[in-house]
Amino acid sequence: MTLFLLTFGLFLLVVVAMASGFLLQRKTIAGSCGGLGEIGIEKACDCDKPCEKRQKRMEKEKFWQQNKIV
Repeated sequence: MTLFLLTFGLFLLVVVAMASGFLLQRKTIAGSCGGLGEIGIEKACDCDKPCEKRQKRMEKEKFWQQNKIV
């Protein structure tokens, strides 16, 4: 039982350390390489006008960027 509690405590300590590091850096969660936006590609498809679903998602992203807490 002691080994279980020590292991659980260690995992809990690691999770708390990771969470506090994330909160203190105030960065948004991103992929390891940055995705297509990192190489200058705005969208994955090559159509002139995005579909409705993509337009709604872009509007939502724009709203979140304008109203994010820094």
